[in-house]
Amino acid sequence: MRFLLSNDDGVLAPGLQAMADALASLGEVTVVAPDGERSAFSSALTLDRPLRPQRLANGFIALNGTPADCIHIALNGLLDFEPDLIVSGINAGANLGDDVLYSGTVAAALEGRFLGHPAMAVSLAKPKIEIRGIDDYRAAAAYAAQLIAKWPGLGLPPRSLLNVNVPGGEPSEHTGFAVTRLGHRARSQDVMKLEDPRGNSVYWIGALGDPLDNAPGTDFYAVSEGAVSITPLDPDMTHRAAMTTLTSWIKQL
Repeated sequence: MRFLLSNDDGVLAPGLQAMADALASLGEVTVVAPDGERSAFSSALTLDRPLRPQRLANGFIALNGTPADCIHIALNGLLDFEPDLIVSGINAGANLGDDVLYSGTVAAALEGRFLGHPAMAVSLAKPKIEIRGIDDYRAAAAYAAQLIAKWPGLGLPPRSLLNVNVPGGEPSEHTGFAVTRLGHRARSQDVMKLEDPRGNSVYWIGALGDPLDNAPGTDFYAVSEGAVSITPLDPDMTHRAAMTTLTSWIKQL
């Protein structure tokens, strides 16, 4: 198999290297990743400046853009082949529930899916502050490789992708794989308003909210129980259950 690998933590991130190492046992790996951290960039594309790929000594390609840029450019002229699978990660930290709307990791996989390629996003559901180095990602990379080795028999519906979250801890503490739905978070913590040394107001976005919907069957619940959460994502955000209500409402206009 031929893999196109990216992330949102940057081309030098240890999670990216761990995933590249694991994929190398399954096929040919090409890495196109941002030249620095681009967390929470979602599916943003860079339209106001040129993008310049740079090949590094280890063969990875760094791009001065977003995760979605990396996949978009790679599949639209940078590469001279069509990858069999787009892989994004391994992200430092979870991408659970509403996180997928902001995640650059998920966005890179989503961009691949938009451009007609099967895709998977992989995250290590462990606080960033507790991640020490590449060895912390090895188990997550091994789980991802285990899934990818069986990928030809999967047959996902068109335009869907997989969002994989691997719990922290040792593999001996894990409880297997779980197919899940997205849970939901409570609203994020309050924005912090501060003052810079020159007396100007500055603002820090608050931390993520705690899980609000973490019932059995959700990705939050699976990870809390030590399972590797696998959530199929569909980029069609239409709320079909609301269409009947909306149709009745507009008739009154």
